[in-house]
Amino acid sequence: MSEHITIGDVSPRALYIANGTQRVFTFAFPIFNDSDLEIRINGLIQVTGFTITGAGESNGGLVTFIEAPANGARIMLRRRVTLSRMTDFQENSVLRASALNDELDFQMAALQQVASDLGQAIRTDPADDGNMLLPLRAARGNRLLGFDSLGDIATFDRDGPEITLPYAGAIPCSVEDKLNERLSVRDFGALGDGIADDGPALQAAMNAAVVSGRFLEIGEGSFRTGQPLLLGGGAAGLIMRGSLLYAGPSGQAALTIGDGGTTRNATKLYMGIRIIRASISDWENEADIGLVLRNFDSCQVEIRQVEGFTIGIRTLGEERGFEDTTLTLGRIVNNRIGLDVRTASAAGWNTSVRYYGGHFAIASSLHTSKDRFGVRFSAAPGAYVAHNRHIFDGPGFELQARNRPISGIPFLCEVNSRAVWARAMRMEGCSPYVARHTAGAQDHLYEVAWASQAYLVDVDYTPSATRIGATVRRFHQAAAFRDASREIASVPNLRAARFRWSIAEWGFEKLACLSSNVSFSPTRLEDFAFPGLDDFTFSDRGVLLTGGRGLGFVVDSRNCREFALAADADGARLVVLCFDQDRYLISEGATPMVRASGQSLMWNSTGRWWQSSADMDDETFTRPQVIRLADQVAYAIIGVARIARDYEVRALRLSCDPLYAPPLLYGLPDLPHGARELAAELPWDPGSIAAGASAQINIPLQGARPGDFASAAFSLATSGIVMLAQVGATNIVTVTAWNRSGIAINLAAGIVRARVTKA
Repeated sequence: MSEHITIGDVSPRALYIANGTQRVFTFAFPIFNDSDLEIRINGLIQVTGFTITGAGESNGGLVTFIEAPANGARIMLRRRVTLSRMTDFQENSVLRASALNDELDFQMAALQQVASDLGQAIRTDPADDGNMLLPLRAARGNRLLGFDSLGDIATFDRDGPEITLPYAGAIPCSVEDKLNERLSVRDFGALGDGIADDGPALQAAMNAAVVSGRFLEIGEGSFRTGQPLLLGGGAAGLIMRGSLLYAGPSGQAALTIGDGGTTRNATKLYMGIRIIRASISDWENEADIGLVLRNFDSCQVEIRQVEGFTIGIRTLGEERGFEDTTLTLGRIVNNRIGLDVRTASAAGWNTSVRYYGGHFAIASSLHTSKDRFGVRFSAAPGAYVAHNRHIFDGPGFELQARNRPISGIPFLCEVNSRAVWARAMRMEGCSPYVARHTAGAQDHLYEVAWASQAYLVDVDYTPSATRIGATVRRFHQAAAFRDASREIASVPNLRAARFRWSIAEWGFEKLACLSSNVSFSPTRLEDFAFPGLDDFTFSDRGVLLTGGRGLGFVVDSRNCREFALAADADGARLVVLCFDQDRYLISEGATPMVRASGQSLMWNSTGRWWQSSADMDDETFTRPQVIRLADQVAYAIIGVARIARDYEVRALRLSCDPLYAPPLLYGLPDLPHGARELAAELPWDPGSIAAGASAQINIPLQGARPGDFASAAFSLATSGIVMLAQVGATNIVTVTAWNRSGIAINLAAGIVRARVTKA
């Protein structure tokens, strides 16, 4: 060194928290040589990967890392000199000032080092004159170190009743019993520094909790584990204030809680669970799970965070069920499936569970070509598939799938679940579906408090779905408008709505008459929607469907997909006929054209319709029926028919979502069914009609039958002329203009109108 350095009143240590980009760190204290500077990252001494500048400078220097330390890493720089003489002054030699200054500087640096070390040691206050001398090794062996009533160091027997809480009524207990009241993973050697493998210590602590039946505590820190962990059901519960950092083998569950098989894990408390995968899963292996909860019953579970797995959380009913448990959910992020509600055997179940909160989110740049789901209802092959009554309060889904060719859907239902309710849910960047149903799920209710997809949020029913019946309440837009059903058509009294279409045939207002076996080869809508048929029998209150007869509403379904049919009948059978854009019949195909909410529909090749597999009945929960039409169905006939037995029908009603007002088709020139009154008109110039004479014209009127009431009118003044009408032949109305006056009357050209009314 060209000149000596000055040792100032500066602490010989510096601490930093890395931000992931910073490479250069300053130390403000002087060092003599590079070797005098000790560098630690997260407590570990570093010997390479950096350069030091500033040795020999009074104001310190810089440490420059080749690669920036990781974000959140703790960086410590401290001076550590070797405590030895630097120089040896010779007798009668010249005492040089530089050598003396260097020696004094070194001694000052050594004193600062000792002072720094003492500052981190346990010591007494200067005013305290207590005895802090440790007993000899033999006296303190296998004993506990503590303080006596004077505050002096003392030793105690491990099982001696020596400790009493300083409160009235407290009773003495041994130190060992006091320590045994709660188990901490640190008691078994876990460090929680995020670097050391705490897996064996964590598992040993969990085993002890199971054996002792006590709570296990995982304190502050990041506890890295290189192995999957199991906390058996014998433990009273778990409290976590830190986190588990899973760095073990893929394809396994990081933490499994509860016993499997037929064992019930009941009335337990698990708080603060936080599990993070050291590297994010590739989402390919569904055995890669963050947390598995087995066979819980009436438990309380709080999950703060599960991140980076293929499946974040799995609740599992094995030979025993998972039920009556409350889960409070926090950040469930960067998992392909956030929560998997699952059964593993035919004897297990997963039902009656409450979920509060939950932020199911995916990073925007993570696995951008892969589907992702917030909550899945699933079952192993052959396992029980009726997952019932699951209630979600206020979950949020941020799945980063909008405008991408992938699925990012909050709920995926692969089982026959019922009564799954999600209330006040939030959707950001999701697909335009609140749920996807692939099996027999029904009676689901999805309330959307907010969705970035605006109005059109729906349920996606795949070709394998055998039921529909989920309701989406879109409260994020026009809630008051949506919270009602729109009635499309109603026939409140079928007997009163009947009329004679012909001598032997009956028709019904607003309804098409249906036949289960059309004699010719029908292809279009008008070939199936008969205005009247025979073989209807009437009771005092309704109509008895016999002889393969049916009744249905004809609707334009090009904009509306779902309809609700209500019937007051004795075990009615639902039928639906489907037609394309050109009103041609759509027959059975690989994909069902229609599904129902409460039961399966099957194709009837004779009737050429989809019909219900069971009666619409209260006892089997199949009477209220919602049907959903496939996208290619543009027109449909929705009604009931005689399938296995005769039954009485008294009233029918058809409704849909109030957002839509689909047309009900009846009384049209090409679809005359459902109309009690028919009308037609023609241009006519009857010319001069002599006194007492008459003129006639025949008006074609499709549907007119002998016996119908007929009336006629003329578009011009007809003073002295009486207009008479009668159905002279099928589909023909004969109109007569009779001059009842005593003089000839010449009517100018006009329009003659005829109307018939069915009795």
